[in-house]
Amino acid sequence: MQTAGRNTRTRFGMEVYMELREITAFLQVAQLKSFSKAARSLGYSQAAVTIQIKQLEEELQVHLFDRIGKQTTLTHQGEVFYEYASAMMRDLAEGRDAISASREPAGRLRLGAIESICSSLLPPLIMEYHRRFPKVSVSIRTDSPETLLEMMNKNAIDIVYFLDRPTYDSKWERVLDAPEDILFVTRPDNPLAGRREVELSEIISQPFLLTEKDASYRFILEQYLASLQKEIRPFLEIGNTDFIIRLLRQGGGVSLLPEFTVREDIREGRLVSLSPTDFHMRTWRQMVYHKEKWVTREMAAFIELVREREQGS
Repeated sequence: MQTAGRNTRTRFGMEVYMELREITAFLQVAQLKSFSKAARSLGYSQAAVTIQIKQLEEELQVHLFDRIGKQTTLTHQGEVFYEYASAMMRDLAEGRDAISASREPAGRLRLGAIESICSSLLPPLIMEYHRRFPKVSVSIRTDSPETLLEMMNKNAIDIVYFLDRPTYDSKWERVLDAPEDILFVTRPDNPLAGRREVELSEIISQPFLLTEKDASYRFILEQYLASLQKEIRPFLEIGNTDFIIRLLRQGGGVSLLPEFTVREDIREGRLVSLSPTDFHMRTWRQMVYHKEKWVTREMAAFIELVREREQGS
């Protein structure tokens, strides 16, 4: 007899009963590589998640995770089951939308963004999105482009908004592809600020604040300097763009930042850009989702809003 609320599957001639919450817990642990992070994400205790995974392993009669020290990784059987579990959850989401297509967006939207975009460009987008669709629950994950795109490929994130060199993949659908200048910025009273001609070597000799090493534009700068057998030695490294800008306003030296993060400060005269005669950097704001991803009403509404804003800017 089938247990209420459970899906019946047959595996090797045996009946297997699985609850959706067990599969959801499994996917969260696999995506976040952590039982504790999965528990926080789901609003459960870590013990509850552990029990759900144990029940799922007993029902499947396989070992899904290896836990060595603080590392949690999928076993081979876990990787195989992950593909089927992800497909099943996508099908359920598609079915939900198919039978309620006339309703306003009211589900969830999972975004991934690099820190500079999250702090500068996403706030007005999210506020307008919430104004239009107050029933949608939005979550945002900040990390490096590589990590976010990997999560998207595993269906842990719906849409990724990042900054990098033009990046293409046949598995992605592109929502946005816009060039962005990366600027050296400092206070107006910096000795270099009043000069028409400044060389890169002079700029990098200043007290420097840099984002963490996973920022794409920092990587581009360091690659270029390495080709000249030069290097930059920042006195501060931090992944918080707002913190860097606050220090710059107080006379904290020079930094390299996307133009959109300092646009208002430059317009208001709090900061100025330095234009080295021998270097210029341009990269691209890019927004993508996976081609195999069912585009939910929540995703479609956000994509439409982004395109509206880009056309109006």
